[in-house]
Amino acid sequence: MDLKHFFFRFKKLHIWFFTDLLFLAAFWLLRSQKALMNALADNITGPFRRTVGRLCYLTNVSIMEVLGILLVLFAIGYLVWSILSVIRAKGQRGVKAYAAALGAVCIMLTICVGFCLLWGVNYWTDSFQDKSGICAQPVALDDLRAVTERFAAELAQAANGVERDENGLFAVSREEILAYSPQVYDQIEEQFPFLEFDDPGVKAMRFSRLMSMMDFTGFYCPYTGESNVNVDSPACLLPSTAAHELAHQRGIASEQECNFLAILASTTSGNPTYVYSGLLLGYIYLGNALYSKDPDAYWAIRDTLPESVRADLSYNNAYWSQFQDTVVQRASNKIYDGILKSYGDERGIQSYGTVVDLLVVYYR
Repeated sequence: MDLKHFFFRFKKLHIWFFTDLLFLAAFWLLRSQKALMNALADNITGPFRRTVGRLCYLTNVSIMEVLGILLVLFAIGYLVWSILSVIRAKGQRGVKAYAAALGAVCIMLTICVGFCLLWGVNYWTDSFQDKSGICAQPVALDDLRAVTERFAAELAQAANGVERDENGLFAVSREEILAYSPQVYDQIEEQFPFLEFDDPGVKAMRFSRLMSMMDFTGFYCPYTGESNVNVDSPACLLPSTAAHELAHQRGIASEQECNFLAILASTTSGNPTYVYSGLLLGYIYLGNALYSKDPDAYWAIRDTLPESVRADLSYNNAYWSQFQDTVVQRASNKIYDGILKSYGDERGIQSYGTVVDLLVVYYR
């Protein structure tokens, strides 16, 4: 069989395959053109995501999870159908196997193309740092120590403003936390007008335990325009997680910038629950960074925290320790690390540490 005949025998699949490759190649070649990426995100992909999001937010059910279930069922059905087709083909099993494999590749490439267009472009647009002028810089140890002390002191004060159970643990209901989420950015939108957005809030994921196994506290889905949060993990950090996912709603792709915004939005929201959660998240990042540089200073500051805050920290650590170093977590982290690096983030998951630089620059 000559090449031309082979191509036309699977003409539709080959056209589909090469069309996907053409889109991906164009994206990779043009992604460094910031003006083009800004125009694409501002005028096409951003409005499209928001429009789809408004439709998906007509229900409290996570459409992302529904699509995920359907995708898994489709994949299983496609695999079974392909195997049966190959078995029944007899003399043309190689041809059937090729068609089935090429079809699967085309589907995966199309999903990848959709992600690049709907979200990948945002990694190459003007960042929060570009728009705000607040840029991560090398952090002096004295500044890191001072900002960590500040967060610890404010955290100790805020700890008394949240509801706690009989064991002294954070006990604000998840329903109350999610209900307030559309208002958390109201204050910092005045400081940074480019962040203005009609927040739809966040959705609770039914498969939250699975997300914990994969080391995810939340997930913004560009295909549905939804911000989804893990409601199985400790509630003390749920408010700041919600604020993080709502930063993605604003087109901010960088994880470290979203963490910074989550802390800033939460601590300035005026809501005691969000203020506490934002301070707690900020203290965790700052404390971890300080411990790596000056353990004695870290312990001196940590010893000033009230027992209620220590209890929340211990409970959060105990929850996540059960998922450490599992096959699922390692695979999930490796895949996500690769995705971040593929969009130009050289440090991958480690880039989350940049939030410390932003916090110190802003608060010092």
